[in-house]
Amino acid sequence: MGCVRETILILAPRGRDAEVIVRVLQKIGVAGVICQTLEELHDGLGDDVAGVIVTEESLSGSELDRLLDWFMRQSAWSDLPVIVLATKQAGRRSHSASALLQRLGNVILLERPVNAETLQSAAQSALRARRRQYQAKSLLEEQRRAAAELRALNDHLEQRVEQRTNELSDARETLSFALDSAGMGSWDFDLMSNTARRTAKHDQIFGYEELLPCWGIPQFLGHVMNEDRETVERAFERAPELGALDIECRIRRADGRISWIAAKGRVGYGPDKHPVRMAGVLMDITQRKQTEAAFHQAQKMEAIGQLTGGVAHDFNNLLTVIVGGLDMVTRHPDQPDRVARLAQAAMTAARRGEKLTQQLLAFSRRQMLRPETLNPNRLLLDFDALAKRAVGDAITLTFDLDPGVHPIHVDPTQLESAILNLLVNSRDAMPSGGTILISSRNVHRATDAVADKGLNPGGYVVLCVRDHGTGFEPKTLAHAFEPFFTTKEVGKGSGLGLAQVYGFARSAGGDVVIESEPGKGTTVKLFFPRSNEAPSGRHATTSAQLPLRKAAAGETVLLVEDDEQVLSMAIESLEELHYKVVVARNAHEALDYLRGARRIDIMFSDVVMPGGMNGAQLAFEARRLRPELKVLLTSGYVGDAAEGSQLSERDLPVLTKPYRRDELAEKLRIALGSGP
Repeated sequence: MGCVRETILILAPRGRDAEVIVRVLQKIGVAGVICQTLEELHDGLGDDVAGVIVTEESLSGSELDRLLDWFMRQSAWSDLPVIVLATKQAGRRSHSASALLQRLGNVILLERPVNAETLQSAAQSALRARRRQYQAKSLLEEQRRAAAELRALNDHLEQRVEQRTNELSDARETLSFALDSAGMGSWDFDLMSNTARRTAKHDQIFGYEELLPCWGIPQFLGHVMNEDRETVERAFERAPELGALDIECRIRRADGRISWIAAKGRVGYGPDKHPVRMAGVLMDITQRKQTEAAFHQAQKMEAIGQLTGGVAHDFNNLLTVIVGGLDMVTRHPDQPDRVARLAQAAMTAARRGEKLTQQLLAFSRRQMLRPETLNPNRLLLDFDALAKRAVGDAITLTFDLDPGVHPIHVDPTQLESAILNLLVNSRDAMPSGGTILISSRNVHRATDAVADKGLNPGGYVVLCVRDHGTGFEPKTLAHAFEPFFTTKEVGKGSGLGLAQVYGFARSAGGDVVIESEPGKGTTVKLFFPRSNEAPSGRHATTSAQLPLRKAAAGETVLLVEDDEQVLSMAIESLEELHYKVVVARNAHEALDYLRGARRIDIMFSDVVMPGGMNGAQLAFEARRLRPELKVLLTSGYVGDAAEGSQLSERDLPVLTKPYRRDELAEKLRIALGSGP
C-alpha cells in the first residue's frame, strides 16, 4: 500500500476562514491546501488527497455538477471524507440542501460557529477513515491479483493452486481483520435465495455473539425500530433501481439495547441486468449520533440563553418605569396631577409588558387561542382601516384577494396581530413610501413540500404580504424567526414580531415562508390548512362598544384564584361592580361551595391552579353539580391545561391576564347573558 499524504483541500472563499482552518490543521500536523473556486477544488482532487473541508455556501455555481460527478465516479474502495461547515438553520434543512449533502457522500456536517477542537477532531476522523479506505483498496487489489493468478494457473499445478488459494484466504482474512478493526461488518445478500454471507462483526453489531445460521433482508428488517422500518423497506426496494444502498436507522439488538447503524452497499447484476446480489459494509454509529445530539442540545441552550437575556432586558426597562413611578407616587401622594401622570406612565409600561408576554407565548405556541372558522378575505377587508392607519399615508395598501378562497380555522385576533406585524415591518422597510400588497390564494401542498415541516399534505390557504423595500440579506434571513433578533435601531423593535408570527402560524397547524432579495423587497407567506366548516362570522362582534354592566341585585360570583395578590385585586374589581363575592383558593374548595345551597350566578376561575385540577376540569365538574351555572375562565398562560381539549370543546369564555376592571365587566356581561 502506497503512502497517503496527510493533505486536506479547503474551500472557504469568504474572509479569512480558509487561513484560519489551515492554522488549526497545522497544530495537529495536517497540511491544508486552500482552493479559491470549485474548479480549483475539482482539479486538486486525487488519490493523494485525504479529505476536503468546504463551507456550505460555497457549494453553488456552474462547476458544482462537475464536482458532484467526480464524487459519484469514485472507485468502489474510495469514499472521500467531506467536512461541510454549515450555516446555522432556523428550522429544518431544506430538501434541496439535504439532497446536495447526500450526493457528496461521506459528509461530516458541522454547524457554525465551530471551535478548533471540534474541527481538529473531525479532520482526524476523516484522515483515519481515508487510511482505512486505502487499506481496503490495497487488500482488494491483492485479492483481485491473487484471483487472476489462480485462473491463469494450469489445472495440473496442484501445488501452485494450493499456494495461491492460501494467499487468497489470507487476503480475505486480512480484509476481514481490517474491517473488524474499523468497527465494520461486511455483508453479501444473495437476492435470488434471500440468504447472506457476512462477517462475525456484522452479527455482533446486531447483538449476537456468534453468526446466526440464517440471515436475510427479512431478518435485517425485523431488528429495525418501527418508526424507521418504512423508510428502510423503501430503501431496499429502490436499491436495485439506484444500484446502491445507503441507510441510517435505529435497531433493537438481540440484547434489547437500541443502537444506530449505517449500512452502505452496491447492487450486483446478472448477464440479463437483473439484480442478483447486494454487498456492502455495516457500522455502529450510535456514538456519532450521541455526539450530534449533544451538539444540538448545546445550540438549544445557547438559544434559550439569548431568549432569557432578551426578556430580562425588556422587562427590567418596563419595571424601571413602573417601580420608579410608584415610588414617586408613594413619596408625594398629595400631588394629583403628578400622581395621574406617573400612574398613566406605569399603565403604559404595564401594557407594553402585556404585549411582550403575548408575543413570547405566541412564539412558544402557548398563547390562549380562541380559534373559529372564518373567511380570511372578510377579516382582511374589515381590517383595512386599522391597517391603513398603521402603515401611514406614505404607503399605498392594495388587496388581491381570491373570491373563492377557502375558510380557515384560526384565532382572528392573533391573525390580525400577525398581519399587522408584517405590515409594520414592510412599512419600516420602505422609509420613502411605496406599495404593500396583501393577497390570498388556495394552494395544494404536496408531501415533499411539507414533509420536513411536520405538516400534512393537502389543501391550504396562503396569505401573502409583499413589499418592495430593502429586503433581507441571506445571512440575515436565516435568523429572521429567532426571538429578539432585529435589524431595526435600538428602541424601534423588540425582535419578537416575526417570532410571534411564526409561533401563531405553527399553533394554527400551518407555517411561514419568507422570500426576500436585497433591494427588491420581501414576501411573507402564511400557510393555513383549509377548513371544511362554514365560516362562523363571530370575529365581527362589536360587544366592546356596549355600556359597562354592573351586577344586578344579589348576583354572586364564585371567585377561584390561588394567587393572593391577584385574588385581592379581583375581589376589589368585582365589589366595585356591585357583585357579591365568594372566595375559593382551589378547585376542591370551589366544589364544596357548589355542593351547598348558596346562590352562585357565575364561577370566575383561573385556568392554571395547583392541586391536580385546572380551571377547565373544574368547569366540567361544576356543571355536573349545577348544569345552569355560568362560567368565566382567566389565564395568562394555559400550559398543558388546553391539551385536554375541554377549552375548545365546551367553548368556555376566557379573559386573558392581565385585565382591567372594564374588561372584566364586559366578559361577565357576555357570560351571564349566554347559556351555560
